[in-house]
Amino acid sequence: MHQTVIKQADSTRRWWVLATVVAAQFMFGVDAFIVNVAIPTIAVDLHATPAQIESVIAIYLIAYATLVVTGGRLGDIYGTRNIFIAGVLGFAATSLWCGLAQSGAELIVARLAQGATAALMVPQVLATLHLLFTDESRSRAFAIYGIVLGLSGAAGFMLGGLLVTIDLAGTGWRSVFFVNVPFGLAAAAAAWSIMPSVPRRAGTRLDIKGSVVLFAGLLCLIGPLLFGHDLGWAPWLWGVMAVGGLILVAFLKLEHVVARSGGMPLIDLTLLSDAAFLRGLGATFFFFSANLSFYFVLTLYMQRGLKIPPLSAGFALIPATLAFVVAARHGGVRTRHRGTKVLIEGTALQFIGLVVLAPVVVATPTPVALAIALIVFGYGQGLIMAPLSGAVLSTVKPAAAGSASGMYGTTAQIGNATGVAAIGAAFFAIEALQSSRAAFLGSLALFAALVMICAAFLTWMRRASARS
Repeated sequence: MHQTVIKQADSTRRWWVLATVVAAQFMFGVDAFIVNVAIPTIAVDLHATPAQIESVIAIYLIAYATLVVTGGRLGDIYGTRNIFIAGVLGFAATSLWCGLAQSGAELIVARLAQGATAALMVPQVLATLHLLFTDESRSRAFAIYGIVLGLSGAAGFMLGGLLVTIDLAGTGWRSVFFVNVPFGLAAAAAAWSIMPSVPRRAGTRLDIKGSVVLFAGLLCLIGPLLFGHDLGWAPWLWGVMAVGGLILVAFLKLEHVVARSGGMPLIDLTLLSDAAFLRGLGATFFFFSANLSFYFVLTLYMQRGLKIPPLSAGFALIPATLAFVVAARHGGVRTRHRGTKVLIEGTALQFIGLVVLAPVVVATPTPVALAIALIVFGYGQGLIMAPLSGAVLSTVKPAAAGSASGMYGTTAQIGNATGVAAIGAAFFAIEALQSSRAAFLGSLALFAALVMICAAFLTWMRRASARS
């Protein structure tokens, strides 16, 4: 049946399908970074508290992380084309809602909905690529996907600064969300016209209870980190975090119940016995904890502490993201020859980049000085991110590859959300006591610690892989 679908998409047409789904992936990637540049302006305009500033980013990631596996399974049940179009239209609609939000609380709810629709849209991109490119063009198709994914960061920083600065039609920061609407409608229209229909995959079922419990556990665990500053770190917040931990334990037990009853749990429980894979997930969590959060606090420091305008702040980050793209290409090639050693070298470069950045921050840098100092960190980051998923999944059996990929993606986004919450909380706490510069220097120390823990997990994973 799949072969029939593939034949329906001739050689030329499938490249147009690739352009359509990758454009949607690009929109998702841009959105993750464009908000970082606009967030200080959003905070001023909506009179948002520090907790609301962090939540605008973190809640989006939590919603995406808990629903992305469900989104993939919905594609199996109702067809990738149908769910992709629904996700893209939903993403456009919720982006419009974000742009129209009148308060920090409303924007948080809108971002929650936006993350949920992204979880419908994004899994269908890779599913479509896997389906249409089964011949020698496969590597080229995935190379295009990787390049677009890398460039989305640079585009997000540049576009965010540009839109906030030019104040398009008086919309200010709102335009960073409004821009998704026409692109989303165009992508949905193109998908409706040219994407092949895929039949339902028999036996696929949803684990709605698992998704709800996982979301509740993460919210209880991460929420207090987001709102701790605003609530004066009241003692009961730690109780809420403890409840979150218990809910996550209950989630694992629930998954066993679902499996025993013949259902399809969110996670493949057999993977929990793969030591190398679990250690790889540990490395993934700590790597991504220092990923988006780094750019979050850096943007806050540049605009709040150094008073650098949004456009200049956005352009200051472009060299780092371009270095990231170059390193991503190098990392993939080098990993094939040297394995996880390349990833460990990447963490060393990230650490060196943080050490180089610290004295620059102390000297009250210009945007140009920051841009130059960030290149080493960006290159080290790119050296890890591109091959990390392949390294983590390398010990997984082919039959479990789909479930393992879902667990990897979920762990990465949970790491991003946790990093924004925890590092953001530390930044705001130190800033309130001292200054933005001291807060950013303190954040650099935390990033260095996360990078070293990631390196330790990578080394641990490498040893487990060698024994297996």
